[in-house]
Amino acid sequence: MNQFLTALRAAGESTRLRLLVLCAKGELAVAELAQVLGHSQPRISRHLKLLVDAGLLSRSREGAQVFYRLAESGQSSELGHILIRLAPQQDPVLVRDQDRLQQIKAQRTEVAERYFNANALQWEKIREQYVSDEEFERTFLSFFAKRGYKKLLDIGTGTGRMLKLLASSVDKALGIDKSTEMLAVARAALELAEFGNIHLRHADMYDIPVENSYFDLVTINLVLHYSDNPQAVIEEAARVMADGGILYLIDFAPHSDERLREEHNHRRLGFSDTEIKKFFRHSGLTLERRHAFEGNALTLVIWQAIKSFGV
Repeated sequence: MNQFLTALRAAGESTRLRLLVLCAKGELAVAELAQVLGHSQPRISRHLKLLVDAGLLSRSREGAQVFYRLAESGQSSELGHILIRLAPQQDPVLVRDQDRLQQIKAQRTEVAERYFNANALQWEKIREQYVSDEEFERTFLSFFAKRGYKKLLDIGTGTGRMLKLLASSVDKALGIDKSTEMLAVARAALELAEFGNIHLRHADMYDIPVENSYFDLVTINLVLHYSDNPQAVIEEAARVMADGGILYLIDFAPHSDERLREEHNHRRLGFSDTEIKKFFRHSGLTLERRHAFEGNALTLVIWQAIKSFGV
């Protein structure tokens, strides 16, 4: 009862109700919310703290920024969603807030596109050496034909490509990345596509801020070759996987293109099946399936593994 009353009191104030409605549209930083409402950041921060303490909003840190969104779990999360549905969406103040929010999202997209365009050429040069996106996506999606997933984790999400590809196949999805610039690119792309079931978090692939055995689907797409400790990455992925959960690891087979190490910071020049099987075995995973795409210079491989029960 006390938590319920606390949540009602927190939402029962005009500024906080406006913040609640805005945060239902996606993850927003304090500065962005202050810009929409025309208030100082300290004042907005005080209101946000009350909403977080009441369990109506959740917060996550991304570099120097903190992002807020409507809470998805906890005693007050259902109340938050009910209040959003009941809020007078055609109210002039709320309509004006939404207009300003769209302007901010447009600015976000512009910044993300500048970063993406500045780096797109080097990414494209690498992608020209292996299979086309269309062929990869068509084959990868065929793996999902007879499986039903609830919760997805995409490790090293980058531009959010895997999240966009799989969003309609899961109930909830979380993408993590250590690069705030890449998260900005992903956030802009996902907001344009209006995926409401996807969250993004600034996090390290060696130390994922998630409880054990939470996800039934994990993807690691073209990330492992950047790691100086691939075994640790796989072990951490296995830790957050539920029994019977599936891991899709996508990376290169062994190759000799030293330019990728010198110019693009690849730590590893691909992985052999023997090495991947060893990573899986030491992490309580079993290889179920493998598919290779023979490219122009690089071979892209999908390794599908399942987590053994009781591991």
